[in-house]
Amino acid sequence: MTSTTSDQKAVSCPLMTKPQRQRLVSKDGRSLMRGNAPGYRETWFGALRDMWGTWLALRWRWVVLAFCGSFLLHWLLFAVLWYLLARVNGDLDVPNHDSPPPGHVLCVKHVTGFTAAFSFALETQLTIGYGTMYPNADCPTAIALLALQMLLGLMLEAFITGAFVAKFSRPQKRCGGILFSPHAVVCEVRGQRCLMFRVCNLLPRPLVDVCVSAILYEERDDHELHQTAMDFTIDNLGSRPCPLFLSPLTFYHPITPSSPLNNTPTSQSHFELVVFLTASQESTGSGYHKRTSYLPDEIQYGSCFARVTSLHGKGRNKSESMRYFDTQPCPLTLPNTHTTDALEKEHVVVQINGEGSDRVE
Repeated sequence: MTSTTSDQKAVSCPLMTKPQRQRLVSKDGRSLMRGNAPGYRETWFGALRDMWGTWLALRWRWVVLAFCGSFLLHWLLFAVLWYLLARVNGDLDVPNHDSPPPGHVLCVKHVTGFTAAFSFALETQLTIGYGTMYPNADCPTAIALLALQMLLGLMLEAFITGAFVAKFSRPQKRCGGILFSPHAVVCEVRGQRCLMFRVCNLLPRPLVDVCVSAILYEERDDHELHQTAMDFTIDNLGSRPCPLFLSPLTFYHPITPSSPLNNTPTSQSHFELVVFLTASQESTGSGYHKRTSYLPDEIQYGSCFARVTSLHGKGRNKSESMRYFDTQPCPLTLPNTHTTDALEKEHVVVQINGEGSDRVE
């Protein structure tokens, strides 16, 4: 009797499973999938060909490390060149640079060793003043090397500065105050079963033209990744964007016979629902992009979001706003459209993640 009840519950709650596979997108929107690189060498060549994209994709700790390392290497490289110039020109053998031997032209005044050469390269790049060390205009090689260092240094500074600005201004990095509900729910809304999730806006500035799109990624028995678009709406707006982001917003997807979720529960598959949100800032028009994903065990069947009672004085921080994502039981009274065809069969096997099965006789 207990087994039959659990089997019937598994069929009536087809979205509730516990997958054991890696997800495509983390809850905070980071992509967890890596491309199938042909080899280590090809991967490095690809990164060098797309240096700008590789730089922007790095984490901040690696960006800061690359920032410091690139300047140190630049100074070290030209310190070696200035030292070699002084050695070739014989400046290192001059005991007193204030009184050089007659006929000897110093290239850089007071560069008497590698430490002094490194200091000269550093002062040249940062333009902080030479003090007693300065290049001699009568040495053409020193002037050419000085021009080369300044040109390469300016290019390096322009690249680093642009990369820092680009990383700060990325749309997905500006929307840390946009929160998705940690769970999606399935409940009945206006006589129709719906899959719902909620979004909360903690940003101090208003957002407009909010659009949401969703893709259902499903790994079927052929071990291929199938992608199906799913439509989510707010009330009766249909496909039109929400004109103003008032916190919170609840998005609905009716589970109709044409819904892609109708076929997923009865196949031996693993699926993940990835949700994309785009919006614009009202004052500047800057774009905002946020995404998250829901696995089958992150969908609460027979629950609904708690009613929002007030928006004033609440939701000013993350801990307070999480109350908007509270759920409460919501009994399902309508027949389940997912299993209408399945229950007509003599045997129904529900196996979504490639392991475990529930059989209904």
